[in-house]
Amino acid sequence: ATARSYYDQSVTVARRLRDHTLESHALLRTCYVALYGARDPRTGLTLALQAAATARAISPALTGMALLHAGEAHAMLGEAKDCEQALDTAQRHLERSDGLDAAADLVSPAQFGRLAGSCYLSLGQHRRAQQLLDTTAAELQDRRKSRAIVLGNLTLAYIRQREVDAAVITLAEAITEVEQTRGGGGLNVVFSAARELAPWRQDAIVADVHDRLFALMATM
Repeated sequence: ATARSYYDQSVTVARRLRDHTLESHALLRTCYVALYGARDPRTGLTLALQAAATARAISPALTGMALLHAGEAHAMLGEAKDCEQALDTAQRHLERSDGLDAAADLVSPAQFGRLAGSCYLSLGQHRRAQQLLDTTAAELQDRRKSRAIVLGNLTLAYIRQREVDAAVITLAEAITEVEQTRGGGGLNVVFSAARELAPWRQDAIVADVHDRLFALMATM
């Protein structure tokens, strides 16, 4: 609620200044709170689309980012066709971003794969999610917080295909990243993946990775 109140103030100030880049960015941040804090994809979708509409004439980067998160909201709601359309449109906008874009620094080469992989995971298209997330993880060697989240989601994709050995190897790598960064987003995904490994908790390799998680908790 506190985060939302500050972002609402930012939107108000941006509108008074007629600064559409700032307004769109604040709306997008508010969307993050709805999607990942409140777990309210319907509100998140509305905010993402507002951010995209606000940025459309001035920043392909912001427009693309907002549409990626609109795609994720659609995926959370199980709306596969709308998700695909949002991802396709987002990719076209991101490809148009250049050095003159006021929000160009928000976009990284791995951004599309990270969000698209998360979308397909939510939609239950686990093999497609795995392929995107595996490629994206390899591209994120220098961005450890983002890589931890991608590896956590990749672990989930493997688990849901019952590929336990691959899941455990990937989860161990994700834990290593979280040990270095202490990133909250990565930690949440790692623990979600560990919970889904519960049916195999008697296996030695699964028990070992759970022990690493307990050790990590003890140092937090």
